[in-house]
Amino acid sequence: MQVFLVRHAEAVDETLVLRDPYRHLTAHGRVQARSLGDRLRWHDCHPTQIWTSPLVRAVQTAELVAAGLACAATVEVLTALAPDGVAREVIAALRAQPAGTVMVLVGHEPALSAIGTLLVNAPDFAALAKAEAARIDHETLRWRFAWDGEAPNVITQGSSR
Repeated sequence: MQVFLVRHAEAVDETLVLRDPYRHLTAHGRVQARSLGDRLRWHDCHPTQIWTSPLVRAVQTAELVAAGLACAATVEVLTALAPDGVAREVIAALRAQPAGTVMVLVGHEPALSAIGTLLVNAPDFAALAKAEAARIDHETLRWRFAWDGEAPNVITQGSSR
């Protein structure tokens, strides 16, 4: 299974009126998300499924990444990807998918790096920056890619299982 972890793009700040779950992407964040999708399309990201946190900024990022990828995969909310979600629930949901599935998971830190840690069995899985993606193939971290990167930053960090 291939898994692409994607941290949401830049969002507006929380205020007393606009609480955290409702924070939406800034104009710059929209550019970041769409650009990340465009870049991922050129680097072998062809998802069969896209799961996202239910928070507005993550859903918007997922939809814009999907548009940039020009893929037909539907964006589905997985509550376990919310900031207070449980990484092990996400891993269990991933493992229930058929072989050959290519997943894009859009969420938040520190949850994404916790998921990455479990997927590659590496406690030093670094946090993702906003609008950054990490590609994991069969329990091995292959690369990380920023929304404005010219090419992925190749990494080989794998499971010792």
